[in-house]
Amino acid sequence: MNDIYTHKFNTPIGWIYTAETDRGLVMISLGKDAKRRFDAFIRNYPDSRAIAGGKENKKAELQIKSYLDGRLKKFTLKLDRGGTPFQRKALNKVAAIPYGKVKTYGQIAAALGKPGAARAVGGANAGNPLPLVIPCHRVVAAGGLGGYAGDVKIKKRLLQLEGAIE
Repeated sequence: MNDIYTHKFNTPIGWIYTAETDRGLVMISLGKDAKRRFDAFIRNYPDSRAIAGGKENKKAELQIKSYLDGRLKKFTLKLDRGGTPFQRKALNKVAAIPYGKVKTYGQIAAALGKPGAARAVGGANAGNPLPLVIPCHRVVAAGGLGGYAGDVKIKKRLLQLEGAIE
């Protein structure tokens, strides 16, 4: 049996839930329905024992709070990333978007060599288990903000914090 470490903390954007495995941070849940989505994610580890705590979770809390205070521009956390090969490639492109910049779903798809795959990029983004650290809030629709699993109001707030939008 493997352990999965869980943690929760309050921030200016609400409660955030994190989880880590022995390989690194595996989940960040925030915004609307954060607890429900977090619990559903943890159920994907039926052979694991959930234990409160974890060193990477505590690092995540400190870094996320520093980011939300405007003091941190780049996360340096050990990650345990899953997903399909396409999701990993798409989220790698998302992870490379610099602080304060945005790209469209179409731009990410084109960078992957799949210019017609904007919707698939949106799906990968929507399923991003590590928001903030993999900054899916920096991906916008061609004609506006687009969606955000955590809540579009939080997406707007994050982009304003970074100076990407007014």
